[in-house]
Amino acid sequence: MAKAVLTISSKNYGAWSLRGWLLARFAGLDFTEVVIPPDDPAMKAEMLLLSSSMLVPSLQHGTVKVWDTLAIAEYLNEIKPKAQMLPADIKARAHCRAICGEMHSGFASLRSALPMNVKAHFPGFKVWSRAQGDIDRVIAIWTDCLKTYGGPYLFGAQPCVADAMYAPVVTRFLTYDIALEEACKTYCKRIMDLPAMKEWVAEAKQEPEDIDELEAEF
Repeated sequence: MAKAVLTISSKNYGAWSLRGWLLARFAGLDFTEVVIPPDDPAMKAEMLLLSSSMLVPSLQHGTVKVWDTLAIAEYLNEIKPKAQMLPADIKARAHCRAICGEMHSGFASLRSALPMNVKAHFPGFKVWSRAQGDIDRVIAIWTDCLKTYGGPYLFGAQPCVADAMYAPVVTRFLTYDIALEEACKTYCKRIMDLPAMKEWVAEAKQEPEDIDELEAEF
């Protein structure tokens, strides 16, 4: 089968792109990147949460084209079973799918109040109440998973689909200086220390483009 092509957006602002990119890395998929500039009108609308469709990430693998992060995750789990993208245990696998679905469809207040911005840092950032509710829910999910499966990742010894889905939230918590208890701080550090995350962050910091609407100044 031909080498895969993953279409993504900005590495500084593109939360969904990061999810898809990490999924491909965790699966060990050999792929090349196509990056859509963040000033592209359709891409800008998506990152500003003004678009109902998710244009990226999109994976072209031979004759197969898959978009939407959960669909990409399931596809990669099927073609790369040895990567164990989903937990082997049926109960843990159902739990993993549930929290991934929750991230996929929820946390709208967190997304809008704390947009992903890898290059930025806002010490003492004031979080509004609805966003705080989303933050508390994420912390509860992480705490439960780390306790249930023993860490260091959400479902045990290696990163999986859930860690890819929540990785952009890790970057948000760091950008906006969100207070965390020790277990969640350690988890965030573990995610940021992944070689794939270090590569993503380094490349995000090299991006020259800024989208004024995504530069949080409030």
